[in-house]
Amino acid sequence: MTTTLDSPPSTSITTRAARAQVKTSISLAESFRQSFSMAYRGVLKIRHNPEQLFDVTFQPIIFTLMFTYIFGGAISGNVEAYLPVIIPGILVQTVIMTSIVTGTQLREDMDKGVFDRFRSLPIARISPLAGALLADVIRYSIATVLTVVMGVLMGWRPDVLGVIASAALIIVCSFAVSWIFALMGCLMSKASAVQGISMMIMFPLTFMSNAFVPVDTMPGWLQGFVNVNPVSHLVTAVRELTNSGHAGIHVVWALIGAAVITAVFAPLAVRAYMRNA
Repeated sequence: MTTTLDSPPSTSITTRAARAQVKTSISLAESFRQSFSMAYRGVLKIRHNPEQLFDVTFQPIIFTLMFTYIFGGAISGNVEAYLPVIIPGILVQTVIMTSIVTGTQLREDMDKGVFDRFRSLPIARISPLAGALLADVIRYSIATVLTVVMGVLMGWRPDVLGVIASAALIIVCSFAVSWIFALMGCLMSKASAVQGISMMIMFPLTFMSNAFVPVDTMPGWLQGFVNVNPVSHLVTAVRELTNSGHAGIHVVWALIGAAVITAVFAPLAVRAYMRNA
């Protein structure tokens, strides 16, 4: 007499069922907690690999010195007059460009199989990605502080409360932009491709803005793009905050832009991440 055992359910069905259970059973508060737990993992990675901070340590210093002394005399007549213009631009450019590393490191972790283990855990689907992005807030903060310190050492005298508010605004916007690069990290097969394409996107956005030169010195067709460039709105908001402490309409536009980017790209990044499972 032979006994026939029921065949186990397929792995794909079991996995989909587990994901559905995770999706419906984890509360928003628990998702936040899990995201911060994953962020702590990212902080430990930085602690054990401090060379990850080399770019945010040296880039703000080099860029601030280079752009100020190269363009200061030509654009504003002297370095002192150029500092209120260039330091906010360097702040935005440096921190926004730093967010590119998020997608690159995410792709490297996925290639190593780290995220395969995360997918099997009973955690919110967004927490591994959100945790990685939250950990990079440390990088944004370091770049912001160093740029401000360099500006002050060179003679810049900003509004103190405005600097704090602008730092928070830049970090929020950079966190939002990092979801774009997280999506790239999930879609592309190589970290080098993520970095290359991200740089192709960010360089035109940062340099074709009002970060370094007055808009009225540009050709008319370029002024049209610069005026609608979201980086220009962020730079203007930071200039108003740091130089006069004024929070104008550009702060509102920057926050709205950050909210829209997060609302669009965060779900797309999570979907791409789960599709690669």
